[in-house]
Amino acid sequence: MNFGKQLKEGLLTQNPVLVQLLGMCSTLAITTTISNGIGMGVSVTIILTLSNIFISLLRKVIPEQVRIAAYIVVIAGFVTMVDLLLQAFFPEIAESLGVFIPLIVVNCIILARAESFASKNKPLAAAVDGICQGIGYTLILLVMSAIRELLGAGTLGGTRVFPEEFSATLIAMPVGGFLTLGLLIALMQWAQSKGGK
Repeated sequence: MNFGKQLKEGLLTQNPVLVQLLGMCSTLAITTTISNGIGMGVSVTIILTLSNIFISLLRKVIPEQVRIAAYIVVIAGFVTMVDLLLQAFFPEIAESLGVFIPLIVVNCIILARAESFASKNKPLAAAVDGICQGIGYTLILLVMSAIRELLGAGTLGGTRVFPEEFSATLIAMPVGGFLTLGLLIALMQWAQSKGGK
């Protein structure tokens, strides 16, 4: 297990959003404010890490024929816990994220990491992978949220930065999410092509 290598994969070479193109639905839907980005990013990181650990512990016990169903049951248990904790301690974030927290159960990022990493590695390595992939996901959510909130509403973290007349409502709308994500993916592809030379 090499923490630096796994962190580099989570942030850059195997970033779940910009390289693997996973979790697009939640990425596009909730990145309208920084608080949403933080709430979803932290939730996914916690669920991903705990699911990876648990699946890694059970990797030799789960029969091959039912592994995906077993992964979903494990993930659903952690999603339920995080959802209830959000509702109890952070009701505004829980309400703002709405249905996207329960949908983490079938988030491709978590299922992909369960199948490709946690089921093949020991618990400590699986935990580090969950943390690193979660950091990469959260970072992209924060960047997208900051861009969309700043240009779409003229605020950053709820604090007015630009006058109301400046706001480009288009960026706050769904098309703004697609444009922002497309530009970030293009920037990542360009950076990786320059890094390979």
